[in-house]
Order: sequence, then structure tokens, then C-alpha cells
Amino acid sequence: MYNKLPALGIRFWIMKIAATTLGESAGDLFSMTFKIGYAITSLILLLCFCSFLYIQLKSPNYKVFLYWTVILLTSTAGTTMSDFIDRTLQLGYAVGSILLLFLLFSILFIWWINEKSISVTYINSPTGEFYYWLAILVSNTLGTALGDYISESSGLGFGGSMMIIGLLLTLLWGLNSWTSLSKVFLFWFAFILTRPFGATLGDFLTKSSEQGGLNFGTIVTSSILLVILIVFAVFERYDSNKVVMSIE
Repeated sequence: MYNKLPALGIRFWIMKIAATTLGESAGDLFSMTFKIGYAITSLILLLCFCSFLYIQLKSPNYKVFLYWTVILLTSTAGTTMSDFIDRTLQLGYAVGSILLLFLLFSILFIWWINEKSISVTYINSPTGEFYYWLAILVSNTLGTALGDYISESSGLGFGGSMMIIGLLLTLLWGLNSWTSLSKVFLFWFAFILTRPFGATLGDFLTKSSEQGGLNFGTIVTSSILLVILIVFAVFERYDSNKVVMSIE
């Protein structure tokens, strides 16, 4: 069985940020612009996630467009689920973030107990891959709640929040490059932070100027980000095909 995870290079993180930003704008598009609501939108997206996750788990190797479709669904579902927890259930951003953080740690702990590994660079067991995707879904939901909490509760606004989170991501990159800290720990920390970065970037692009945004709207923003993600996925697929050919 080929490894079913992509290489964790700069392209991965660019695609991750594009997917999370698209997830933020797409989630708002369905739940707010189309007025479907957080609960129904979350249910629909979770059903789509489960469907594509089943295909992903059955796939024998890394398929670029399938992998990033599942990532995008976790990001979009994470947006609406976070909004449902924080706004519809009225638990608030702080309480919602704490609950989701506890859930993420629980998933990682159970994953470690069962698999003796929480590797993010090589997974070839269905159980390990299931925990991987469950952790990604929860981390994207947590990232949305954190993004909303930072931008709305800190008083920094969308632009200020992006700068703070961007500095933290730069710090993590430095720690990954020049220290011996756990690469797995740094990955999940960065993975969580790219979500609020994408969430605040999505809000900055879509919200009105009165709210501190650029007022591009959810439809235009989602379309641009989707094109960016597809272009990078095409390059990713081309490179992964060259790797498979070299192995064969």
C-alpha cells in the first residue's frame, strides 16, 4: 500500500490555507447567504464528508483531488459546526474552543493508544487513517472557533488577527526548521492555527468595509479560492504521478 498522505512542504501549507479560507467563505455562503442555517448546512456537509471519507478510506493510495476534497469538506463543515456551537447553542467562542480542544486531545490520545503512533507523514492502516481524518475535522472546527474568538473578542479585527496568527505560524516554521521539537506536535499546532488564519482571511475578504473587510462577498471569494486550490492540486497531481512512476 502506498502512503496515502501528501508531503508536508510549502505547497501543502498553501493549499491548506486556501482550503480553510475557502471553507470559511463557502460555509458562510451556504448557511448565511443562501440562508440554509447552521444546523441543516452542518448536517448536509457532514453527510458529504462521510461519503467522500468512505471513498478515501477505500482508496489504496494517495489521490490528490480526493484527499483535498475531504480536506475542503472538513473545513467547510468545521465552519458551520463551529458557528452552530458558538451561536445557535450560544456556548460562546471561549467555551466552544475549550470543548473542541479537549475533544481533539482525546482523539489524538485514543489514536496513540490504539495505533502506537500519530504520524502525519505516513499512514497505511484504515484505523489510523480514520483517526487522522477525525482529528482534522475537529481541528478545523476548533480553528474556526479560535479565529472568531481572536478577531471578535480581542478587538484586533480581521487584519490584526491575521498578523498575530501569521507571526505564530512563522514561529512554528522556525521551531520546525531549527529545533528538535516533536514534528508531530508542531504539525498539529500549525494545522490548528492555519484554520483561524484562513477563517480571519476569509472574513477579511468577504465582510463589508464597515465590518473591517474588503467586501468581495462570499461568491466571488469562494470562486477565486477554488481556482487557486484546483491549480495547486493539478501541480500536486503531476508531481505525485512522477513519484509513482519512479517507484514502479
